[in-house]
Amino acid sequence: MAWEWYRSFLGVLREGSLSGAARALDLTQPTVGRHVAALEAQVGQSLFVRTPTGLLPTEAALALRPYAEAMDSTAAALERTARSHGDGVRGIVRVTASEVVGVEVLPPLLAELRERHPALIVELVLSNRVQDLLRREADIAIRMTPPKQEQLIARRVGVIEVGLHAHERYLAARGTPASMKALVADGHVLIGYDQPAPYVRELARRYPVMVPEHFALRTDSDLAHLALVRAGAGLGLCQVALARRDPALRRVLAEELSIPLETWITMHEDLRDSPRCRAVFDALVAGLERHAEAGGSGDSVESARAS
Repeated sequence: MAWEWYRSFLGVLREGSLSGAARALDLTQPTVGRHVAALEAQVGQSLFVRTPTGLLPTEAALALRPYAEAMDSTAAALERTARSHGDGVRGIVRVTASEVVGVEVLPPLLAELRERHPALIVELVLSNRVQDLLRREADIAIRMTPPKQEQLIARRVGVIEVGLHAHERYLAARGTPASMKALVADGHVLIGYDQPAPYVRELARRYPVMVPEHFALRTDSDLAHLALVRAGAGLGLCQVALARRDPALRRVLAEELSIPLETWITMHEDLRDSPRCRAVFDALVAGLERHAEAGGSGDSVESARAS
């Protein structure tokens, strides 16, 4: 079975239509349709059902999806490696990070890195989903949890502390809360999350006030969350290091609410001797170490909680 068939199949899965897949893959719609039809003929089953809202995958399509995605990741890794062949720091490195780190922390680091190595190409993937380095979905990952796979090279860069913050304009209008209980008792505007993800449940377990029913503004986008805090819309979580860049942001209840995020830079051990990956890895380690230090006593907060 030709790889192009699976590529078009994945495009339809992700886009929900032949036309959407064709645009995403830079192919014609009839070509995508032929690829999907050829794959269906080979597997002997229908892979999509037509509905008024688009193409819905069948059970057979959902069963094939993880294997097709693995092929897609491998093909992308092969392309990056082939285009990066040669001496020196050149070619493509795919880096994945969370939304906030990718937007607020990495741009100046990558700009400086590109000045030193102009033949380097960096693909920056912003996602709060943990990318699988073993399947080569990315070359290097910035993670807020210790890596568990043995085949990964990992470097701990410190602790990034997250605290409760508000714009000075909000505090001037609504007052500064004296305690966690006062957040609700005094009718403060809390910015929080919408869907009950594991992080949200852990936050509610540690801080019972921080539950969805108390959130007046809800978003699952960390960037939107940060923008609402900066706009003076209410009280929300923010990395201490980022808040210190803005003199208008004030931290509140620092003694009662502190979330230390242990931060790691990881890559597959097979990339250890790659000049391009090593250059990016080392630059990210140095830059994230500076960012963690800018947040202040992150390690001491972690130690205090551990004790």
